[in-house]
Formats: sequence, structure tokens, C-alpha cells
Amino acid sequence: MNIERHSLAKELPEFKDKIHTLKVNDRHFARLFDDYHDIDHAVIRIEDGIENTSDAYLESLKKQRLQLKDQLYHILCNS
Repeated sequence: MNIERHSLAKELPEFKDKIHTLKVNDRHFARLFDDYHDIDHAVIRIEDGIENTSDAYLESLKKQRLQLKDQLYHILCNS
């Protein structure tokens, strides 16, 4: 199965350069970015069938990913 990845650069292409700059220069942004990436990877593994879990857990991961994306977007818009 080909699951769509939700990389931040793909989700917010207009901020690609700013994402890179903030990852290098802002520890808080970098930590949130890494958390976002890790959760996205976990969701993909579950959706690809590599890992099994409950629907509730998968849904909670997706909500966490969305919350992180919102936080990252807020930082990108205000920096």
C-alpha cells in the first residue's frame, strides 16, 4: 500500500526555506519538528501494516501530529 507521507515541507511548501533555517537555529522548533517527523513515521508504519495497533491509538497519533503541525505553523508565521 502506498501511504501518503505528511512531511512538513510537503504540507507547507511555502515555508521550505524557513523550516530549514529554524531547524538549524531554533532548538524548540527543531524538537517540535523531530516530534512531528517521528509521529508521522509511526502513523505511516501503522497504515502500511508494518505495525498493528488499535484504531484509537492511531487516531491519537494523528491528533498529536496535527497539534504539532499547528504549533510549527504558528512559529513559522510569527518568526
